[in-house]
Amino acid sequence: MIRVALLSKWHVHAVDYAREAYENPDICISKVWDEDVERGKMWAEELEVPFNGDLDRVLSDPEIDGVIVTSPTKMHKEIIMAAADYGKHIYTEKVLSFSRKDDEEIFSCIENAGVHFMISLPRLTSDYYLYAQKIIDDEVLGTVNMIRCRVAHNGAVSNESHPNGWLPDRFFDRDQCGGGTLIDLGAHPIYLANRLAGRPKAVSARLHALMDRGVDDHSVATVEYESGILAVLESSFVSSGSPFQLEIYGTEGTLMVEGKEVRIKSRTHGMDEWIYPDLPEAIHSPLQQWVDDILHQEKPTIKKEDALQLTAVNEAAALSHKNQKRITLE
Repeated sequence: MIRVALLSKWHVHAVDYAREAYENPDICISKVWDEDVERGKMWAEELEVPFNGDLDRVLSDPEIDGVIVTSPTKMHKEIIMAAADYGKHIYTEKVLSFSRKDDEEIFSCIENAGVHFMISLPRLTSDYYLYAQKIIDDEVLGTVNMIRCRVAHNGAVSNESHPNGWLPDRFFDRDQCGGGTLIDLGAHPIYLANRLAGRPKAVSARLHALMDRGVDDHSVATVEYESGILAVLESSFVSSGSPFQLEIYGTEGTLMVEGKEVRIKSRTHGMDEWIYPDLPEAIHSPLQQWVDDILHQEKPTIKKEDALQLTAVNEAAALSHKNQKRITLE
């Protein structure tokens, strides 16, 4: 049994992770902390567990084995490094931090402490990603040269119930978030493309603000990879009815994912009509992989490099927009 403390209800996915933890027979939610005391107390009451507003006391508690971090991204470095210093295993929402330098300091601390770490990059466990990765690895599409991926919603669009949209106002706080839609929703296209295309080498990005709320609400990043693949990665808080899209183009075929539908044309499958293939089973969620790593030494499929490259692309995209130029990654 892994006894965990939930650290902040700031992120919109905090409730999802709490639910998944509650439903996992190997996890016991033992405590709640939140930088917003009133919010934390209410959450603790809902979960029927103690609340403690002193982070050091929570982390120093020998009854706590691990933490689930869903605080403002700005606080990730401080919280995660403190948790590692106290010997707690760490599960965190993406992104890890605002800079590659901070990521490296975080990982250095984690590795020195010898604790188990997991970052939530859930689409790397999905059936469509596993299928796409195998198709690329098996060279079914020939030489892959272009990827397009889009994740979008209407969280900043006004409606009758939410004049400013359903996304919380705090998601438009640049200081807490480090940006807007690209650093948040855009994380999914970025880490998917990084896995499928390899090591990124340059980024050009435009981060626009239709609603003028201080951060980007619709953005695009073009990422060049050492493999020669170009990726066009899109995200938006101001798109209604926009499905998830992943498109992979090669010299001998095309793979298209739209919503839950996957179809392919290739020399192997035929080029005249779309084929709707059988997909592999999705693998364990990031949270379950974290548990399996701690309890059974089963190495997770989501790696340190996934977190580092996600941050690297986000950091370069922000610089590209600010300086209006292409940014080369070291």
